Formats: sequence, structure tokens, C-alpha cells
Amino acid sequence: MRTKRRTKKHDSRQTAFLRYMLIVAVLIVWIGGISARLVYLQVNQHDFLKDKASGQRIDVKQTKMLRGSIFDRNERALAVSVMSKTLFADATQIEDVEKTAMVLANVLHTNKAKLAEQLNEAKDLEKRFVPIAKGLDDLEAQQINSELETDGVRKSDQPKYPGLHWREEQKRTYPHNSLAAHVIGFSNNDGVGQAGIEQSQNEALYGAVIKKTQERDRLGRIYDETISEKEPAKDIVLTISNSIQFKTEQALEKAVKASSANAGMAIVLDHTNGEILALANYPTFDPNRLDMINANNLSNRAIQGMYAPGSVFKLITYSSAFENNLLTPDSNIEAGNGVIDVAGHVFRDAHASGSVNVTKAFADSSNICAIKTSMRVGREGFYSAMQKYGFGKATGVELPAETSGILRHPSKWYGDSLASMSIGYEIGVSALQMASAFATIANNGVRVKPHIIKEIRQSDQTKVFESKPESERAVSQQTADRMKTLMRAVVTNGTGKAAQLNGYTSAGKTGTAWKFDEKLKRVSSAKYMSSFIGFAPLDSPRFTIAIVMDEPRVGGRNGGQVAAPVFKEIAESVLAEMRVPFDLTADAQPVDSSEEIEESVGNGDEEQVGQTNPSIEKSDVGKATSPKTADSTDVAKKPQKPVVADRPKIPTVLRKENERTLPNSKDKFKT
Repeated sequence: MRTKRRTKKHDSRQTAFLRYMLIVAVLIVWIGGISARLVYLQVNQHDFLKDKASGQRIDVKQTKMLRGSIFDRNERALAVSVMSKTLFADATQIEDVEKTAMVLANVLHTNKAKLAEQLNEAKDLEKRFVPIAKGLDDLEAQQINSELETDGVRKSDQPKYPGLHWREEQKRTYPHNSLAAHVIGFSNNDGVGQAGIEQSQNEALYGAVIKKTQERDRLGRIYDETISEKEPAKDIVLTISNSIQFKTEQALEKAVKASSANAGMAIVLDHTNGEILALANYPTFDPNRLDMINANNLSNRAIQGMYAPGSVFKLITYSSAFENNLLTPDSNIEAGNGVIDVAGHVFRDAHASGSVNVTKAFADSSNICAIKTSMRVGREGFYSAMQKYGFGKATGVELPAETSGILRHPSKWYGDSLASMSIGYEIGVSALQMASAFATIANNGVRVKPHIIKEIRQSDQTKVFESKPESERAVSQQTADRMKTLMRAVVTNGTGKAAQLNGYTSAGKTGTAWKFDEKLKRVSSAKYMSSFIGFAPLDSPRFTIAIVMDEPRVGGRNGGQVAAPVFKEIAESVLAEMRVPFDLTADAQPVDSSEEIEESVGNGDEEQVGQTNPSIEKSDVGKATSPKTADSTDVAKKPQKPVVADRPKIPTVLRKENERTLPNSKDKFKT
């Protein structure tokens, strides 16, 4: 009996011990599990949980300061930014997508199905920012808030609807619509410049971001706020005049439409300080309507387009001869029967001129006289003259994608290259480069770098940049005066009679060049680049105007027919706006009743046209040929070939002989 009692007592203690150990084991496992979980949360998930907690307690709001404004020279606003609101959805906070889509569709008058699809996709991807409506003003936002307000919704912000919020943004507006569109450019929805000044000066215009950090309690009340901001955006003042730009655009558009031209370019330049008063292209666009912008109207042809200038380039030919004291305006040149053969390449005039003086040769735009003049100047002298006028390099105007044009070194010229260049072929130029060259003569031989930014300043009017004219002498005062005499004769007795102004003297030069036809793969006598560049008044010029028409089809095609009248319209209106006194009385107004002088177009035998290279069109000769035109599209693809083009087929031995015998002022030619 004693043994049994002892056994029961022993069993009870063992059971208690086992239970105790079991409890201890459970506690150890429990504590170990908690410890492991704590280690996992505190170490592995530390950053995630910290960010999550901060997200619930701290709001970080970023507000971009308004983008800088753009003004014309008279402080008229051309581009401004205004605050706007964007209604967006946090898809992670929306429980009933279909109901939310239906409510939004009713309030915003949009498609419910598209909204539902957009929100469902965002919810699957856990997107927290889904734009619903952009560019709304305060009044529109308040109306939407009132229509979306839902009872029982506890939110610290508007609207009182689950998952919907507002974001402060800005909207770019252009008060004058298409005015100076190619100069101003435009910015995208993110406030980044995409063209024009908006692009080239994006860093100065871009609004700094204001960062606001707010800490809230569990009820959403703000108890701490920190604000940090960077340097504010700057405003830009341009050199263009709103009114002159408007007059220029109106005249250009009317002329392009009247002549059924592909496009037109116009530049008004103050040659004394290089300020561009107007720069216009047609067709154009409205930067407020981004959906209407296309490749045809977006290109700033005045600085990005490249073409063979034709006879306006004779300015370089004759001024280089004057600069080297090879000719005077009264010197005689023998034009013969209007035909000349250079290195096996035949050039022609529109009509035989015989022996004429330099002034008459320039006024009538004789190709033969220009070619003979260039032969006297020589390759190196002519090349140097082109460089002094700034050809072959960009002008440096503060606009994006400016072309530098094409100017080959004399070592890469052909036997007939000098002749072709003397009449405006085998060279690629922009309208601004040509305007700058003529402005050099108007400014008495001093070339001033063109620019379009007058100043950059802070919002408090503190100037951070102010443009200063950069100038260098290209030709002497005497050469400039002689060229003015020649250019005046063009208007009074030559190919540019349509550029005569009422009450003012004017001077300039016409140009007409054939274009390369992409379909025909050769130059076409049916396609022209027609131009007139000049200045007024003659003795004290106030501005230089360049007009270039791309493929005019109606009402004449020569520069004197389609471009000179545009010069006249713009010049008379701008002179009146500037209140420049008349320098020409009615009695002294030049009247030339003789028939219109036909400008020479083309630069070779017509039968050779099909054998020339598609790059650069060659010059002004009546019904003759012109090898190649520097088409901007073609040059962009193969920049080195537009000028190093194939020539008309000439026997190799003859070509080598010609290239040996035509390098300088002793070059031989036959008429």
C-alpha cells in the first residue's frame, strides 16, 4: 500500500513539471516569434514602415512657381503663365470605381465608360495620380467642388469625395495668338520649352519649385509646416516690336496667298545695333493650339531654312571688287552677247547688254558682268569677302536650330565654282544671313551681330543680362557708299522698281533662283526662290528688310515682282510708325516709264540641267540652267554633298586643265 501512494505522488510532480516545461517552451517560442517579428519589422521593414508612417502624418506639396513671361521691346506681354487647377484621382482610395466614374461623367460632362476604364486600370496598377480634368480656374474648381460634395466624407481637402483631390498647376497662354509664333515658340504641359525662345531660354524661364512640408495629427490638423524654395523664374524682353511684327506678318501672309507660294519669310533688322524688329514666317501657327502644329508650319525657315540666294548675292561680288579697288561704279564691263563659257559651263544673261558700266550691270542683274567681276577678284579674295560678311557660320541669334549654311573652302571648288558663286549658287544661306549682309552695307560697312533678346530680368525688374551690340568692320565706308549707289539704281532703273517708296528713297537688290525638284531629281525651271533685300531711307537708313518667297506661282515669279512689293508695303508702314521725315518730294520721285527689266535666272545651259546634282541650285540666267539648290532638307541628310556636287559631264583632261587655269584674277574665259 505504501508503494502505491509513493507512485501517485511521484506521478503528480512529474506531470506538474511537464506542464511547467510546456508553458516555458510555449513562452520561449512566443517570445522568439515576437522577437523575430520585431527584428524583421525594425530592421528589414524599417524604411518601408517609416515612409508609410510619414505618408500618413506628413504631406509634402510641391508647387511650381509661375514660368517667366516674355515681352516685346515695348513691354507688351507675348507669353505669360497663369495658375490653374488639375482634378486628379488617387485610385488606391477609390472603392467603387463604377460609381465614381458615373459621378465624374455627370459633373464634367465626359464619357463614363472611358473614365471607368481609366480608373480601373489605375486601380490595378495602384496609381495615386490619375489626371481627370486639367487647366481649370478657381471658379470652375469651386463649381466642381459643390457638385461633388458628399455627406459623411471626412477629408482635409477639397473636393469632399473619396479619392479625388486638386493639384495646383499652371497654364501657358499667348495673348496675341499666332503673332511672332516662330520667335516665341511654345512650352508643353510640363512647362518645358519646345521651340523658339521658350526652348532656347528654358533654363531662365523655368519656374522654380516651392516645396511645402506639412505635419498633421491623427485628425488631419496641421501642427507644423516647412517651406523651401529656389531661385525664381526670370522674364525675357525681346527686341521685336509688337506692331512692326504685326505689319510684317500681315504683308507677308497676303503676298504668300496672292502668289500661291509654298512659304514666305520676312525680317526687319535694325542694322545700327543688330536688333531684330520683326521676324516672320508663313505658314505659321497658334501656340495656344498645340494640336494644330505640324511640320509644315512649325519650321522657322528664316533661320533654319537654307537656299541658294541667286542675284542678291551679287552684293558680295561687287563689294569685294570695290574693296580691292578693282572697279568703280562707272567702270565699264563688256557683257558681249550675253553668253560666257567658264570651265566648259555656259552661263547666259536674259538679254545681250554689250558694254555697260558697273551701276547698270548691277541694276539689270547681269550674270555675265558679275561673273567677269568675280574673275578679277579671284578665288581667295572672293572667299575672304564671303567670310567677312558672316557666311558659312551661324549668326548666333538666340533661337534654336539655326543653320550655318554652306560655304566650301576654295580647295574644294570646281573650275566653274567661282562663276556660280558670284551669281548666288553653290552656296547655302539663310534669310537672316542675307539680311545681315545687306545690313552691313546700310551700316556703312560695319557688320553687327543680329540678336533678338534685349534683356533678361528678375521679377523685381533687376536686370541679370542686357544685350550689347557686337560689331566688326566687313568693308570700308567707301565700298559701302558705292554699293548704296548701285542698290539705289536697282530701285530707280533696274529690276527692283516695285520697291520704290512714296516719299522715301530706298535701295536694294532682287534675287531669283531655280530650285531643286525632289521628284525630278534635278533643278526645275518651274520652281523659284524669289527675294528682295533692301533698306530705307538711302542716306540715313533706319532698318534693313529681307523678303524671301518660296516657289511663287501666280502674278510673276521674279524677286522684283513678288518680293519687292512686300518690301514696299512693310517699309512704308514702319517708316510712318517711326515718324521718319520724308526725304523725297513728289517732284523728285523717280519715274521710269521704260519696260520692266527681266532678271537673269539660272546658271547654265538648259540641256545640262538634268545632269546636275540635287544639292545646290546655281544662278540667275534667263532661260538657262541652274545646277543645284541648297535645299535644307537635302542638306540635313547629307551636309557635305550639297556643295560638293557633281558637275555637268566634262572630259577629265579638260576639267583638270580648266581647274588649273581658273584659280585667280588671270582666269581665262571666252564670250
